[in-house]
Amino acid sequence: MTIDDIADKIRERVAGSGFDKSVKFDLGSDGIIVVDGQTVTTQDAGTDCTITMSKDDFESLAAGELNPTMAFMSGKLKVDGDMSVAMQLSQIL
Repeated sequence: MTIDDIADKIRERVAGSGFDKSVKFDLGSDGIIVVDGQTVTTQDAGTDCTITMSKDDFESLAAGELNPTMAFMSGKLKVDGDMSVAMQLSQIL
């Protein structure tokens, strides 16, 4: 799955979700996805929170195959910035 494909799936989940924060998914050399309220883009921007993880782990997380708490505890997922924003992501992931 490409970064654009992933962004499209997130865009579908964000629509009408009421999510009103901004978060950046930094997938390393695979790219960046920025969610700012109801807007999803692959262009870098400043956000309330940055979540860093591999593209493969992100795909597993979005598919419900990877527990976010376990990913964080094992170092597969790193959070920089407002941790409460990261916790609100359960609305869209």
